[in-house]
Amino acid sequence: MSDQVQNKMQQPKEQQQIGNLLLLSGVIDFTLALLKIVVGWFANSHALIADGIHSFSDLVTDIMVWILNRVGTEEPDDDHPYGHARFETLGALILGSMLIIVAGFLVYDSVLRLIDIESVEIPTWPALVAALASIGAKEWLYQITRSIGKKARSNLLAANAWHHRSDALSSVIVLIGVGGAILGVAWLEMVAAIGVAFMIALVSLKLVKESIEELVDTALAESTVADIQETIENASGVRGVHSLRTRKMGSAVILDIHLQVDPAISVSEGHYIGAWVTQQLGHKFREISDVTVHIDFEDDAHVKILQLPLRTEARRELLAAWKNFLPEEDIQKLTLHYLDEVINVEVYLIECPTADKPEQQKTLTEAATSIIWLGEIEFWYR
Repeated sequence: MSDQVQNKMQQPKEQQQIGNLLLLSGVIDFTLALLKIVVGWFANSHALIADGIHSFSDLVTDIMVWILNRVGTEEPDDDHPYGHARFETLGALILGSMLIIVAGFLVYDSVLRLIDIESVEIPTWPALVAALASIGAKEWLYQITRSIGKKARSNLLAANAWHHRSDALSSVIVLIGVGGAILGVAWLEMVAAIGVAFMIALVSLKLVKESIEELVDTALAESTVADIQETIENASGVRGVHSLRTRKMGSAVILDIHLQVDPAISVSEGHYIGAWVTQQLGHKFREISDVTVHIDFEDDAHVKILQLPLRTEARRELLAAWKNFLPEEDIQKLTLHYLDEVINVEVYLIECPTADKPEQQKTLTEAATSIIWLGEIEFWYR
């Protein structure tokens, strides 16, 4: 059985917030790009012009994040039965990789400029104003994107938030560089840039690592798995749990569980226990979105060769053994319990007032002793 837990990753209100945020982000990035390039040109700041070009590249990132977020929150379909959340994860991986490349270029450019520090031109004060405006705007975008990303449990938005933070830090470098150049200490910009680049790279590597782990179906943390297992084992009717498998898809968690229950209960009761466990897990762990439950009567974690007969063959062998002692029409129902290497059988017979029940049961039991798969037999009369 597989149950969809009613824990939605992004509600319509959250999706609208994300859409509005990305639209606002695009407008701000476009405005900052124009501001920095124009001011940089007139203020003689090559660093500010480069930062403006970087802001134009952020527009591409905003568009990519918007597309991947829209695709990632679509409902499951025939081609994607578990949903589209992995598109968000893919976006986080791409964005994290892009940030690592940006950090690498920052280091490369800073080292080249340190080597040729004599050629660094002296900018004018308007570049300081443009850099300060960029720092304020991008830091504000970082804070609001990070906040909404946390609420939506979106790694893609978390990655985009750090992209904004990297832009703010890039503008800090420009500010330091411009200020240092005006004061006659041009090397400050390059040293600061290298330090910031390493910080961006560390954050980006963490995002890339988490995205790759999700894409290859890495299990949840051991402490979380242990907490989930404890919740299952404490459920009424559950005798044990094994083959508990966990994985993430975007912000959602997907579980595969083998529940061990009493072998004598009905199929419907076993199914209900599984559904009840799924409900309890959904209440306690809000990130769980899908649970597949396999009901077992024993621990079948190890592969077994199935040699016991199915119902049709088992019934045929029993009737053949009883043909001289019991008419087939006297058997109302047979219930089979598959227990490891044997089958226990419950036989429901039409009650005959003149029949010697103990003697009949003894005769039928002895007649079936040659059946190698047969375990215990219980007789019931109606």
